[in-house]
Amino acid sequence: MLPLTLAMSTTLHAAPMALADYLALSGPAPAVTLHYGAAPSQYAELFLPPGKGPFPVAVLVHGGCWTKAFGGITQLRNMAGALAARGIAVWNVEYRRVDEAGGGYPGTYQDMNAALDLLARTARDHPLDLDRLVAVGHSAGGQLVQWLAARPRIPATSPLYQAHPVPVRQVVSLGGLADLRREAALLKTSCERDIVELAGTPSAARPDVFADTNAGDLMPNGSRTILITGELDTISPPRVAHDFAARARAAGDAAEVVILPGASHYDEVAATSGAWPRVLRAIEAALGMADNR
Repeated sequence: MLPLTLAMSTTLHAAPMALADYLALSGPAPAVTLHYGAAPSQYAELFLPPGKGPFPVAVLVHGGCWTKAFGGITQLRNMAGALAARGIAVWNVEYRRVDEAGGGYPGTYQDMNAALDLLARTARDHPLDLDRLVAVGHSAGGQLVQWLAARPRIPATSPLYQAHPVPVRQVVSLGGLADLRREAALLKTSCERDIVELAGTPSAARPDVFADTNAGDLMPNGSRTILITGELDTISPPRVAHDFAARARAAGDAAEVVILPGASHYDEVAATSGAWPRVLRAIEAALGMADNR
């Protein structure tokens, strides 16, 4: 049986979690909070396991429909604490959302770039092994972590381009909403988001707004993605994971789908849910911790 750290919550959720349960999630405070920009949302939290390391790293990117309305980094402390207890360092990323000044396109993506650059600098002073790194994103965060993996394919003319990004080759998408081009209708019904908020407007210099924003158009990129979705997820139904995985495999990237029986969109991200052991196994497998100790 997996030894779970549930000190951050007294409730183990047996029934499928609702939004209110998700918003009530909490976890331990980070070891340190570091800012990568001047805006209030431009920061990341570092969680360190006990011991000397060097530790594998999980980059966590929260969801919330790219808006401030549905929580975010605080709720992912629940997962961060559980991962740190398993010997995994956590880089829990906050970012500007579409309803914040500078958020949306290109700011949200530039925040992801800056947060990963700061992680690389932080690894010089902390026992972090960036050769063992997995990016874990929930919902809207699933779109952003799959975009992180796709950055080598971004055109050099894009404001999102980086010449030498931190490599992200392992991705775990938890109820991710990754394919902006093909899932525009779902993004509207699930999140009330218009594509222009996430991909910007076409221009002569940038006629295809998906050319630098959409992971589904930036394949193959050499990544391996595990798409984990609750059987009862209505925000990002299992069909979305299967469709993205099929496109990734057809392009030449590795992808697999895990469906969590009886789980909702919120069980996927909670260390207090019955689905957590399966999510944890996927994260540890992505980091090469196959024995799951």
